[in-house]
Amino acid sequence: MRSLFQHDDAFTGLEAAIVLIAFIVVAAVFSYVVLGAGFFTTQKSQEVVHTGVQQASSSMEIIGNVYGLATSPATGLQYVKFTVGNTAGGTGLDVSKMVVTYTDEQTRSPDVLYSTETGDTLITALKAAAATMDGTAGNMGEWGIIEKINANDDTLLEPGEQFVIGVSVPTATTTVNTPFTVNLQPSVGAVFALKKTVPPAINPVNILY
Repeated sequence: MRSLFQHDDAFTGLEAAIVLIAFIVVAAVFSYVVLGAGFFTTQKSQEVVHTGVQQASSSMEIIGNVYGLATSPATGLQYVKFTVGNTAGGTGLDVSKMVVTYTDEQTRSPDVLYSTETGDTLITALKAAAATMDGTAGNMGEWGIIEKINANDDTLLEPGEQFVIGVSVPTATTTVNTPFTVNLQPSVGAVFALKKTVPPAINPVNILY
């Protein structure tokens, strides 16, 4: 039987066009996948950088001197007092969630207990805790916010606000010329270490260096 179609050039061209379109579609899909993976990787890298910067930096700074308080006459300190505020451009942080540790040559208290008391009531509690503070369970010491300056009633330290912090220290071991460290670990940010030394003579109020 005689063929109705004498030439198949058109069909060959159509097949080539279909194959070309298929290659283009596959290439487009592949490019989309590669670009998507690249964008995802870039986004994750940015998140890692931002998180690293946030964890490596601190939004808190010490304002003014660090004071060591004691009774007179005294053989050791009872508590230290200092003022904290936000660094320039820092974000607010919840001071109540901060982990405070104390270390000297003889005593290590890995988790000084946070007290919700304020003012003179807190100072009385700090003095009482200092007498028995040895780092063991139940004798970790106490710390809290003695006073708030330019601040509202919450424990969120925001730009422009200042908190006066008190931390009890073991009276038995904070004797003259004793170095000690109080570490402040915010919920977000780097550890802020206060490395101080008890002066050669202990007065009721002592500036610590």
